[in-house]
Amino acid sequence: MKITLVRHGQTESNYLDICQGSSNILLNDTGRRECQRLREKIKDKHYDVCYMSPLVRTVETAMILIGDKVQMIPERKLIDRDLGELEGKERSLYDANKYWDYNLNCSEQGVEPVQDIFKRCREFLDYILEKHKDESVLIVAHAATIRAIRHLLLKTDLSKSLLHDDIKNCYYEEIEV
Repeated sequence: MKITLVRHGQTESNYLDICQGSSNILLNDTGRRECQRLREKIKDKHYDVCYMSPLVRTVETAMILIGDKVQMIPERKLIDRDLGELEGKERSLYDANKYWDYNLNCSEQGVEPVQDIFKRCREFLDYILEKHKDESVLIVAHAATIRAIRHLLLKTDLSKSLLHDDIKNCYYEEIEV
């Protein structure tokens, strides 16, 4: 089985360095161009199915990347991290080291605890690993859920730093499972 992970293209909030979390925000022009460049890069790739977060920035990214070539399935477990009171605020207020410490599992300011993200991503992975055993699955999601999925697939020690991966806009990675 091959799983391809893609993060959505840039939004205005990404550009302005504002926390967007589960806010429903469109791609900006730069994000659309990023997706078009990635579409060109993957045009000869085959996917049996595409799962995506139902937030508009991921749906828009998936539409640009694959259009109607394969079935696209919105999946709530792939939605971005709920950033609580930090939604819409400057990213500098978000202490990534604190909020991505698996053992601390911080939920201050209403931020979704990291263990909750891993739990829903584990449930989603268990489902697709069973349902799509010998298929190629495209997942279009957000930095938080992609980071969690990567750590789960690569069997990372979750007590160590979970932030060593830089999941930029239009991040793309194929993982053989």
